[in-house]
Amino acid sequence: MRVTLVHVHVLPEHVADFVAATRPNHEGAVAEPGCLRFDVLQTADDPTRFVLYEAYVDAAAAAAHKETPHYLAWNAAVAGWMAESRRGEPFTGLLP
Repeated sequence: MRVTLVHVHVLPEHVADFVAATRPNHEGAVAEPGCLRFDVLQTADDPTRFVLYEAYVDAAAAAAHKETPHYLAWNAAVAGWMAESRRGEPFTGLLP
């Protein structure tokens, strides 16, 4: 299992925009055949910080996600709303 934690810091004036743009990416991702989970988490004490928990069956499925129309649309939409560059932290899932 390939898991990536994507750390996102959004400009305060674009938090609602980011959430709205992320919903269709989430919905598209969870429908992908290789997607096991795609959770969107917002930090409790700082609403401008998010973590996307992306779990795919393997690295190929994770890479395929970045070629989907919903990801490409999301990536283009949110690009100007970042307070800093997104940071992906890759993991190998062991359990379950």
